Amino acid sequence: MKRFTAYDPPEYVSWQSTPEVRAEFKARASEGERGEVIAALSNTQLLELYERLLLTRLHDVQLKRWVKQGVITKAWLGTGEEAVTIGMCAALDEGDKIGPMIRNAGALISRDVPLEVCFAAYLGTTDTLARGRDLHIGDPERGVIPPISHVGDLVPVMAGCALEFKLRAQPNVAITWTGDGSTATGAFHEGMRMAGALGAPLLSVIQDNEVALGTPHARHNRGDFMAMADVYGASAWRVDGNNVLDCYAAAHLAREATLREGRPALLLAETFRMGGHATHDEREARSLIAPERYAYWGARDPVACFEVWLTEERGVSAEALAELEARCEARIDEAARYARSRKESHAPQADEQQVGVFAPSPHP
Repeated sequence: MKRFTAYDPPEYVSWQSTPEVRAEFKARASEGERGEVIAALSNTQLLELYERLLLTRLHDVQLKRWVKQGVITKAWLGTGEEAVTIGMCAALDEGDKIGPMIRNAGALISRDVPLEVCFAAYLGTTDTLARGRDLHIGDPERGVIPPISHVGDLVPVMAGCALEFKLRAQPNVAITWTGDGSTATGAFHEGMRMAGALGAPLLSVIQDNEVALGTPHARHNRGDFMAMADVYGASAWRVDGNNVLDCYAAAHLAREATLREGRPALLLAETFRMGGHATHDEREARSLIAPERYAYWGARDPVACFEVWLTEERGVSAEALAELEARCEARIDEAARYARSRKESHAPQADEQQVGVFAPSPHP
């Protein structure tokens, strides 16, 4: 895809395919049971994955453009981590429920939440479920539970959704993501313990991007996150978080195992955040983490590596990818323009601030 010098990480602007990374991506996409799952995907399904990756990346590029233009003050981006969300959401059934973090915008895109609604959340207009009061958005009708600002707190919520599926004997699962730092919260462990003890079909994804806010992984954790699975009686899955195909296959198999075995699954997706915690501290993030880590993960850009695999392994032409990218750009541009056009006309009003906050009294 095209690179945006003003908005993309420098490692993406200068990205070049290397034999080592190509071989690594290909090997992960063809190994064992996961390779069989991937081999069964049609080119149509693969291009749907690619489209969602593009839309998620371009969504974040647009938000960063707004920050630089002064339209919004900051944004929480998932640049470099898109595959964890897109791949895993693609493995879900329509009836499954999704609980994303704020930087898992791809979950909304995967469930066809209108792009203008995604942008409206950052503009604080009344076009969203929260009516402009919160940029943590979702769409329960599409099975997307809005995130909670307090990290880790969505794990017990989604464990409750999973328990509902079990009690109703529905063949569905609930999924949520936490960062590696969020595993330190009590809510994460409470949710996992409940899901394990009650056999709730929860897919709990640790999105290990090597840093908790601004604290590098080695300073806030000891040991392997995978060891947690045994504590909760969960199945354990280690995932290449920058390989959208591995994310898809692992989630597909974990979902099947969870429903078959009657226990939760813990998926450790190893990836990297190519920016700051938000757009305001990107320079600080660059000073906290060694340049070698940015170089290593930058070479494994989930979008670019998937593009190479599509052309080399599935014969998709560069022209077909470019045409799809152009359509995605047009959709993003139109959605952003529409959302901005409603910033004034759909600004929250003081007399509407309690709408949807209190349930109506059953007594007159």
